[in-house]
Amino acid sequence: MANKKKPESPQEPQLPPLTINAQYIKDLSFEHPHPAKSLQPSESQPEININIDVAADNIQENTFEVTLSIKAEAKRDNEMLFISEIQYGGIFTLGDEIPKEAIHPVLMIECPRLLFPFARSIIANITREGGFPPLSLNPIDFAALYHQQMEAAAATKEKNA
Repeated sequence: MANKKKPESPQEPQLPPLTINAQYIKDLSFEHPHPAKSLQPSESQPEININIDVAADNIQENTFEVTLSIKAEAKRDNEMLFISEIQYGGIFTLGDEIPKEAIHPVLMIECPRLLFPFARSIIANITREGGFPPLSLNPIDFAALYHQQMEAAAATKEKNA
């Protein structure tokens, strides 16, 4: 005799707590002010400064636009080699099971963590197309960045109180 199992009751499909609805380039810029001069061989290494910012806007209930902004500037001997800027955005829907107090950290840590590899690839490609070696950005610890910003904001608030 065959061992019959009870049919399982159909369950509603579980939606993930975080859904990426779309991702896109909002703004992209590459400036190469002195191409003939900057592409000449040089003994000195360029100084590269990277600035990163994250912003989130509520566009509907539980739906947010998160924008990851990355600016890379390269200088050699106090002369600008290139400036590359990208604003890479994504539309994210958060599930109802995410507690209200966790929404801000999810938007400022998890969402940019998901966007970063795409923005990183674009920066590498645009610097390569500009005549330079591809600028490969190191991975970013968005959790540490978030906690630093929260501590700085708390210190500023305490100082102004």
